[in-house]
Amino acid sequence: MTEKLFTTWQGHDLDEILLQCRELTEDPDYPTAKKWREQGGKIVGAFQVYFPDELVHAAGMLPLKMRGASLAPDESDSHFGSYLCSIIKTSLELVLSKRVELDMFVTHPICDAARNLAAIWGRNFDYTCQILYLPQNPNSSASVDYLSDEYNRLRRDLEEITGEKITTAAINNSIKVYNTNRELLRRLYAIKRDTPWKIGADDAYSLVAIGGMMMREEHNEMLETILPMIEAVETKQEDRIRVVFEGAFCEQPPLGLISTIGQSCYVVDDDFLIGMRYLLSDVKQTNDPVRELAWAYINDSSYSPVQHDLNKRKEHMLLDRFDKARGEAVIVAAAKMCEPGLEEQVAYIQALDEKNIPYFVSEFEENMTSFASLELQLETFMENILFA
Repeated sequence: MTEKLFTTWQGHDLDEILLQCRELTEDPDYPTAKKWREQGGKIVGAFQVYFPDELVHAAGMLPLKMRGASLAPDESDSHFGSYLCSIIKTSLELVLSKRVELDMFVTHPICDAARNLAAIWGRNFDYTCQILYLPQNPNSSASVDYLSDEYNRLRRDLEEITGEKITTAAINNSIKVYNTNRELLRRLYAIKRDTPWKIGADDAYSLVAIGGMMMREEHNEMLETILPMIEAVETKQEDRIRVVFEGAFCEQPPLGLISTIGQSCYVVDDDFLIGMRYLLSDVKQTNDPVRELAWAYINDSSYSPVQHDLNKRKEHMLLDRFDKARGEAVIVAAAKMCEPGLEEQVAYIQALDEKNIPYFVSEFEENMTSFASLELQLETFMENILFA
């Protein structure tokens, strides 16, 4: 595939580019995926949270983040029970309504709903729908070996779809591309942390999100152009509280909610789309790159309610994120009906109480359209901190 998937931003000023990125992020028709398929490309959809996109990229396929969408689950509702989170239903809705066409779908056993998602998809589509079993006990001495075997199983399945071997050189090349992408995303987050007045929380979110809808070489080219433009922005710092947002590890808040939060405070760090930033530093390029990817997931990764690692206590890592971002408060959120997210709130709140860190507890779902109540509550919370 040589034709780029998103080019209309080129030659425009920063405001226009960010507007286009936002529109692409909110478009439930996934136009970049459609364009990829029109060029003859194959697509692997992966459920939100961490996924080794490098393997799909090395196969010459488009790794598409199935992060749901702000649309009614008209067709998918009949396939699920009532009390489930939105992303489970809207992800399936995207393909049932033919907004997205896939050649393979992969989910994870991160909760009861996601664990059964592959079977539900498999009953409705004739392509491969499977579970990638990320280790639930990463502290086991066999965890890297186990995950390497899982990645290699996925590699073989991808080879069967394309009819071509995925070489070691191809995986190393993909690792190089993704290392660059992670470095650029860290640079974006450094801007958010050090000069958050230069870019809104919703615009920064969009810049990350579009990377899950195109090949990362193209995303890298965009970021390399846009980041200097953001760094060059001249605007004054406002009197806002610096907050860290926690709770978007899987289902994502609607962009309107992120924008509402950004109007009341500076979001200096968060776990938005954390699966795209889960590995914390460069993955090595070696004769066994699959094992290097597995090692990085176990030993050089962030934290999430879906991974229970005694060496990475989530409440401790939240406090570390808060300190590094020079935060002044935390927004502890969870998607409605999300058992892992709601369970972890207990540990987060206890840790924040012990450190006397102000926090605001909330919940969200993809289809939220009214944020007036949240805005009022946030403003009251922020005023209590400012004038305490």
